[in-house]
Amino acid sequence: MILLPGSDTISAVMFDMDGTLVDSTAVVERTWHSFADRHGLDAARILEVSHGRPTGSTVAEFAPVGVDVNAETKRLTEQEVADTDGIVAVPGAGELLAGLRDGCWALVTSAGRALAERRMAAAGLPMPVVVVTADDVTRGKPDPEGYLTAAARLGVSVESIVVFEDAEAGVLAARAAGARTVVVGAVSSGATEGLERVADLTGVVVGELPPPGGLSVRLSRT
Repeated sequence: MILLPGSDTISAVMFDMDGTLVDSTAVVERTWHSFADRHGLDAARILEVSHGRPTGSTVAEFAPVGVDVNAETKRLTEQEVADTDGIVAVPGAGELLAGLRDGCWALVTSAGRALAERRMAAAGLPMPVVVVTADDVTRGKPDPEGYLTAAARLGVSVESIVVFEDAEAGVLAARAAGARTVVVGAVSSGATEGLERVADLTGVVVGELPPPGGLSVRLSRT
């Protein structure tokens, strides 16, 4: 399938990190299990809703009364930054990013900057010029602020970007921003209805078009 520019020129592509470019499942599960064990919580319930959201938002939702949310968030973030065991690139991510020029793509993640740099490096993936993390916004996903900020930094309209997202919170953020959204993986909800979908990034190709320019995005079949 090809997303063709024309009256709807594609100016840039944007990616979530965890689950979209980087498979950090093992680390995420270890982190939230440790949090749940410390506070007598149901780890499975936390994992159901934590994906794609800032760590602090999840801590605030589940922390028992009396727990210092900021201190607990800092502890979990430091734990995640230190733990890279099992982190790998999502299939196809390395090949896709290697073909993208600077200035035509961005990373928009609910992780903080230090964690994003650590995980992308552990997965052997490059960082783009434009990176929007939890440190850069006041409202995390599912709010569209991150994608709107990235579009502004790239100097493109949000309607001219294609976003790759794997979690409901991220899909909601991208759609609320007005971006064309491609679902990566198996997440399925009302937010993903009617969207293009790929199993992973294998076979996804972003190409440069001749003048007046723009990008073409070819998606692999699922």
